[in-house]
Amino acid sequence: MFLFFATIICLLAVMVPAVLSGNVLVFPQEGSHWVNMRVLVEELHSRGHDVTVIRAADSWYISQTSPHYQTVTLDVAFGANESFFPPFCGRMDLYKCTVKMQRLWLWIDICVLCLTAVHGGKVLVYTMDGSQWVNMIKWLLDNKEIMQSIKDTNFDLILSDPVAPFGAIMANYLKLPLVFNVRWTSHGEGHFEIAPSPLSYIPLMGTQFSDRMSFFQRLQNVLTFGFMKAQLAWVTIPSYDDLIKKYLGPDIEYTSLFQAADLWLMRVDFVFEFPRPTMPNVVYMGGFQCKPAKPLPEHLEEFAQSSGEHGLIIMSLGTFIAELPPDLADEIAAAFAKLPQKVIWRYKGAKPATLGNNTLLVDWMPQNDLLGHPKTKLFVAHGGTNGVQEAIYHGVPVIGLPLIFDQPDNVRRLEVRGAGKVLDFFTLTEEIFSQGIQEVLHDPSYRTNMQRLSRLHRDQPMKPMDTALFWIEFVMRHKGAAHLRTESYKLPWYSYHSVDVVLFLTATVLLIILTIITVFKYLFTKVCKRKVKHD
Repeated sequence: MFLFFATIICLLAVMVPAVLSGNVLVFPQEGSHWVNMRVLVEELHSRGHDVTVIRAADSWYISQTSPHYQTVTLDVAFGANESFFPPFCGRMDLYKCTVKMQRLWLWIDICVLCLTAVHGGKVLVYTMDGSQWVNMIKWLLDNKEIMQSIKDTNFDLILSDPVAPFGAIMANYLKLPLVFNVRWTSHGEGHFEIAPSPLSYIPLMGTQFSDRMSFFQRLQNVLTFGFMKAQLAWVTIPSYDDLIKKYLGPDIEYTSLFQAADLWLMRVDFVFEFPRPTMPNVVYMGGFQCKPAKPLPEHLEEFAQSSGEHGLIIMSLGTFIAELPPDLADEIAAAFAKLPQKVIWRYKGAKPATLGNNTLLVDWMPQNDLLGHPKTKLFVAHGGTNGVQEAIYHGVPVIGLPLIFDQPDNVRRLEVRGAGKVLDFFTLTEEIFSQGIQEVLHDPSYRTNMQRLSRLHRDQPMKPMDTALFWIEFVMRHKGAAHLRTESYKLPWYSYHSVDVVLFLTATVLLIILTIITVFKYLFTKVCKRKVKHD
């Protein structure tokens, strides 16, 4: 009997693969990016991996203590905390003027795009300021005690948010495999760094174009790309030059740090994203944080049930924007007050004067659970990736009120697919808002299209979270994934675009043509001379 059980145990040991327990070093970003990264961190911990998170001393969202990860706190103030974002609302009037100017015509639009990028960039640069990142990286690299501890831990992998180059620089310095979570870098969308990206049908962030662009839209797309490249060359790269040369060496280029990543985990799929060329080391995990809805807290469930046959509308403007200018909040509240539906609105500002009895203001709400509630008919959202993916997962149509970053492009993708409607935040009135709500609520095509997207999104061989974890562990098992990564970034630009080949072929053809012409000219001259002598 003992021999029998011993044989069974041995067979099971052979058949069941060993669970890999690795050490993962995480370089996250604040706000909604950390909300997603934390989901991934918790899943890694649940699978037996040890996770260490690097955070700033004044971190807003990233807790210093957690049962799911350890932390290394850098004694450097980063400035990305809750105190910064409320004043952003006070600058909305300036941004409103800029947006209105964009509508004049193409050439003014291009100029204003530059101004908008500079103005909007103040928000982006303030929260992810290159100089602040440089200070944090230097502080860590110069701290011998912490660096020795990191080296002694023998990390298997760095998981980083590419919005800033912290993780990419550390991966190069420590010679560790690098996995990026999300697709946005400090200088644009990640695909443009690693995959062929024809500007004829791939719109850039901020243009709000679809993959079917007119001539003038393609023109603007190309000019926008040129401006972004100029900003990268003249602003972003110089701020890191000294740091990279000092710690990584003179042969390392800023952009190559991103292009050398072993894996990109992108929180989109092609139900949402426009079709485009991609690469083997890009893993699409859109909606990985989405889950079936859990029961609501009792007070929210009672409020939802009180909506009766009319149903429920929920509104949230995401992590950063929890309050609005009073006049705009009053317009939105007045539109809500006239509806037969009940409304749950995440809002931390002063109570709007026009707030109706059908509207419940909350500081926080279980967004995923509310979207999955059978009473929910409509989601009024700012267009952040998390909310858009959760709306797709649960099949709830969206009214988009985009503000900053990638939000306008996100809700534009829903609008193109007939699953949402975009309203201009900066020209919004009670009447416009009411009309938008009525259209999306009462035109069945919006819900039908969104539910179709939901079915497509869910119809996958593996859940997005399982896909992401498999590939993270794949990189750990094989000490990288260089075989999936293109080395094209090491080519000079003229080789990458085959300019040298085209010039060689052109020169060859011209030489052949010139040779033929010379031969014919020579023969013609000989014939003419013989004819003259004969005469």
